Amino acid sequence: MNDLISYVKNTLGACECGTVHHPLTVEKIAIGGNVVEQELPAFVKSASYKKAAVIYDETTGRIAGKRIAALLEETAETVPVLLEANEAGDVTADEQTLVSALIGVPVDADVLIAAGAGTIHDIVRFCAYQRGISFISVPTAPSVDGFTSAGAPLILKGKKQTVQTTAPIALFADLELLCQAPQNMVAAGFGDMLGKVTSLADWEISRLLAGEPYCPAASRLTREALDQCLVRIDDIAAKTRDGIKKLMESLILSGLVMLVLDHSRPASGGEHHLSHYLEMKALENNKRQVLHGAKVGCSAIMLTDIYRSLIGTSLGDQHAEQATRSIYAKLPDGEKMAEWMRRIGGPVSFKELDVEEELVREALTYAHQLRDRYTGLKIINQYGLLPGLLGKGPGVKGVKM
Repeated sequence: MNDLISYVKNTLGACECGTVHHPLTVEKIAIGGNVVEQELPAFVKSASYKKAAVIYDETTGRIAGKRIAALLEETAETVPVLLEANEAGDVTADEQTLVSALIGVPVDADVLIAAGAGTIHDIVRFCAYQRGISFISVPTAPSVDGFTSAGAPLILKGKKQTVQTTAPIALFADLELLCQAPQNMVAAGFGDMLGKVTSLADWEISRLLAGEPYCPAASRLTREALDQCLVRIDDIAAKTRDGIKKLMESLILSGLVMLVLDHSRPASGGEHHLSHYLEMKALENNKRQVLHGAKVGCSAIMLTDIYRSLIGTSLGDQHAEQATRSIYAKLPDGEKMAEWMRRIGGPVSFKELDVEEELVREALTYAHQLRDRYTGLKIINQYGLLPGLLGKGPGVKGVKM
């Protein structure tokens, strides 16, 4: 995967599935040591950008944002935009923060630079889209797969909604920076990738039972990204240079696939719906957020056992029964997925995240309503199966109706 852009273009370009493939607008991806210092200023200069707004929060400003602004002083005029945390101590992509960020970006800025992790990128891509200008991605942790996607999960009127905006024109993944990321953020990135176990199964289920568009090449690329993480678990856990590079490549590859499809179907299924629901509830109750990838990982561990429990369950529909049997029988069991997550040092159940049992039950009951997508989570509610499926597997033990 030395040239991710060409790899995705060639693989999806050869697919004849009939689904719409959109142009890949990312022009440059640089992954390596000191790429921010060695390659970012040259890219800004080559693109003839004159005024850059560097957007970060208090933590990522200290880690990277202020250094980026200093590096670009001789190349372009730079303006810092500091994103403020809410009362719970989190920077969230809600209306207040989005408007504040837009106001902070000078009207004559011709490029934005996102210095941070997932939420900061969502805010910046929204601002870039609204202003009609490009943005550059500088991840500060390998924590999510959305760096290269165009979808921005935003909190609008208290509800998590993914809005299609714009992808970065370039991404600079500096291993000197990423290898210093906290272990919980590395585990969150692995958790986001672990979610592909259930999201890919859900995509196949939606193809068979709801006739949703499906691209086998996109599914294969996302599976490759997941498998690359699974074979490098120990390196990722130890935060070796090669391990972090492989994790970052996998996250970027997943994002590029979403970009070409213009939707997140291969990378986001029932496990993401649960994560988004819990995030909304935390905001509603003014509670500190749990990392997105941590919630996704725990959700995937829980759902894989719930989905496997559907095998052989009477649904009163032979086609649905055959589909669940053929797709969910291929899933690993929750204990195996929990073992993978433990090796990274991440949480394996919502109890470890201090999410109340009642809230988990609520999320399992209502999270499928967040998106008009057919998933196993929707199946268990459609057929009234949830009460009989709880209490099974490492992620759902102790969760009762």
